[in-house]
Amino acid sequence: MLPERILILGLGQTGLSVLQYCLQCGITPVVMDTRSRPPGAEQLPDSIERYFGGLELAPLLAAELIVASPGVPLATPELQQALAAGVEIIGDVELLVRACSRGDKALPIIAITGSNGKSTVTTLVGEMAAEAGIKVGVGGNIGTPALELLSTELELVVLELSSFQLETTPSLAASAATVLNISEDHLDRYDSLAHYRDTKLGIYQGAEQAVYNREDDQTQVPTWLSPSAHAITSFGLDDQAYGRVAHDGQLWLSRAGQPVLPVADLKILGTHNQLNALAAMALADQAGISETAQVAVLRRFTGLKHRCQFVAEKNGVLWVNDSKATNVGATLAAIDGLSDAGGRLWLIAGGQGKGQDFSPLVPLLNDKLAAMVCFGQDRAQLLALATNTHEVHTLDEAVAWCAAEATAGDTVLFAPACASLDMYGNYQLRGEHFIKLVEALLVEAL
Repeated sequence: MLPERILILGLGQTGLSVLQYCLQCGITPVVMDTRSRPPGAEQLPDSIERYFGGLELAPLLAAELIVASPGVPLATPELQQALAAGVEIIGDVELLVRACSRGDKALPIIAITGSNGKSTVTTLVGEMAAEAGIKVGVGGNIGTPALELLSTELELVVLELSSFQLETTPSLAASAATVLNISEDHLDRYDSLAHYRDTKLGIYQGAEQAVYNREDDQTQVPTWLSPSAHAITSFGLDDQAYGRVAHDGQLWLSRAGQPVLPVADLKILGTHNQLNALAAMALADQAGISETAQVAVLRRFTGLKHRCQFVAEKNGVLWVNDSKATNVGATLAAIDGLSDAGGRLWLIAGGQGKGQDFSPLVPLLNDKLAAMVCFGQDRAQLLALATNTHEVHTLDEAVAWCAAEATAGDTVLFAPACASLDMYGNYQLRGEHFIKLVEALLVEAL
């Protein structure tokens, strides 16, 4: 049962979904947002008490429960005061988890986190379930707000969860949970990589099956969270558990050493996407999804927009949009996935660095990249990494420079390694701008 005094902190799409859920439960919450004109404010009923433009301590302390947006750090002083006063602070995903655990039969949840690949694996598992005829809801940090999944009759929930969401989801006990990988990200919010990693690893707490990445030791299940040994499995590039084997002269994705699907049949490129496919297989098995359904989806899946997305070819030059690469790890994975394409590889990078260490890019700058074109707020840090870097001020200039330098057989990769908020509202808008710029090149060629 929900308490009577609920405060929703942060509006937008997620906040509105929490509001609707509260109203359906017969509770009229208070709404607060640090923005003076938050998105969705015009949709609030007149009866809703609201506080915009900052954090008001009195209503925070008067609440029994605060449902906070993932974008509001729990370390915020006002929230720390509320916690000290005994106010419970959770997120919208926690409300979903509690709702799914009610009744005679709990609704199973597949939970997915990681620095990179979350949306791809979440989408794969969701499509596999649908292919198998399972009534599945897919949401969380991807697309549909968590609570909107409760509006339909479901047999399975697949959630993409960010570290921010995991901070406020203490009751999560997934049927299967995975941490796909860990690389530096959000260090403007966490005081160390270890703090960020441990927040991610919390997804394993209470999971019936934990699925970790053998290629990334940081994803292993820590002793302080470990379920029983039989409930842990893994994926990787060797032939163990979910992995790869040689069969009929080809490399195959495998399960327990048995071939399942030729790697060449995947339409998503790169070893990072092979790992994503293997993770999806492991999670799908735990959800009772047939191998037939898994293979059908893996054969047809072409990837998500703004994630190593082929945009166009002009004069023999391939243009690839990976605007979703908002951290160094994602950019490294994208480069790895394209490094065997032949020709030279030109990288466009830059934006808000979020306190990351960019040095892991240095070996690739020396060995795999023709040059890196740097733009955006933290371009100076990228320019300092090597001599084969070039400074521009806008994405328009970056695309124009690469168009002038690249020749037939080359690939231009837009994988910024940074957040977009210095110049764009989100990574999607940044990616759409890149696509329009490349499409303009095609028009010029006519």
